Amino acid sequence: MNIPFFSRFMKARDKPTNYYKGSDYSFLFGPTTSGKHVNEFTAMQTTAVYACVRILSEAVASLPLHVYRYKGNGKEKVYKHPLYHLLHDEPNTEMTSFVFRETLMSHLLLWGNAYAQVIRDGAGRVVALYPLLPNKMAVERDKNGELYYIYTRFTDENPNFKDHGTVILRRQDVLHIPGLGFDGLMGYSPIAMTKNAVGMTIATEEYGASFFANGANPGGVLEHPGVLKDPKKVRDSWNDVYRGTANAHKVAVLEEGMKYQQIGIPPEEAQFLETRKFQINEIARLYRVPPHMVGDLEKSSFSNIEQQSLEFVKYTLDPWVIRWEQAMQRSLLLPNEKKEYFIKLNVDGLLRGDYQSRMNGYSVGRQNGWLSANDIRELEDMNLIPEEEGGNLYLINGNMTKLKDAGIFAATEPSKEDNSDNNEKNTQKENRRNQG
Repeated sequence: MNIPFFSRFMKARDKPTNYYKGSDYSFLFGPTTSGKHVNEFTAMQTTAVYACVRILSEAVASLPLHVYRYKGNGKEKVYKHPLYHLLHDEPNTEMTSFVFRETLMSHLLLWGNAYAQVIRDGAGRVVALYPLLPNKMAVERDKNGELYYIYTRFTDENPNFKDHGTVILRRQDVLHIPGLGFDGLMGYSPIAMTKNAVGMTIATEEYGASFFANGANPGGVLEHPGVLKDPKKVRDSWNDVYRGTANAHKVAVLEEGMKYQQIGIPPEEAQFLETRKFQINEIARLYRVPPHMVGDLEKSSFSNIEQQSLEFVKYTLDPWVIRWEQAMQRSLLLPNEKKEYFIKLNVDGLLRGDYQSRMNGYSVGRQNGWLSANDIRELEDMNLIPEEEGGNLYLINGNMTKLKDAGIFAATEPSKEDNSDNNEKNTQKENRRNQG
């Protein structure tokens, strides 16, 4: 699909500073110091990268997503807004909100950018959202400074594009969530920026696999006292009999004075396990995921694992959540709606502690008047108490009073009844003294 309107505005030198097309990181991707070729697909073959991407993608996808309207000093959910159903339940007819957000978040974590095509009706309102693959997207700028997107399609991943080839999309037709970048327009791939760390992880996994494929024995050489006419035949016959896990621990028979000399370094001497463990922490550090969440419990304990989980929400998940919220508000809300509505991913549920801690917190809030019974029941996903039965009452402890009112009773003048009581008591005391 071509849009001639854009053809007269295209100007190569006016593209964004960090322009790239697809995965063409010629200065980032390619061979690493370890000799392994790294890209987003090979990186996902390592368990650490796969685990981190899955943890963050599923976390963002599972958060409650709502559209709100500002109401006085508070807010209220707007169930009837057209975006509410799209974002909360079904962004298009082919996927749920969870799958849509999980897909875009995985793109963001691997390529550094997430894109979705925005389908609008005649009034400009969003009616559907479809993911677009980052490695097929290019971002350009026309001579008027307006961004537009070029999508190269060779497969049938999007039903809205009828033909294969280049598709030009206007800025308002694309939801773009950029990751960390240098110009604010494009994000860089975390995998590309840390290719050596990922490459070393791939290399250690391949080394371990090849070691066990060789029968869990290091490599070596066969020494012959004379001159061999056909060394290849000797090597192949040795490998056929003794190489591989199926041939492990077989007894070797050497003829004609041949000797076997080990030349490889055993994994324990090469600190293989320590290296693998360190590389797992390297990948966890890349995505700022606590090691215990990717299966490394060495430095975790009962006393600190809950605190690490809370820090994961505050310092790892929150920045991603804010990226999502602001990108959706910028791209999906109409200009006249942005001052009235906002989109929010709710992380409150993840910040709650254990049951006892929550109950103690609710008790403090209830007794001090800043939580009602219904506020607590809503946080616990329970049915609300009807208002006429006191579900929305805010109560405070009756023993509490204002500081300025403390001791105020002592400054008041006694009433006539108090004076008569005091006079009677004084008279009784005087009579007792006289009788004594």
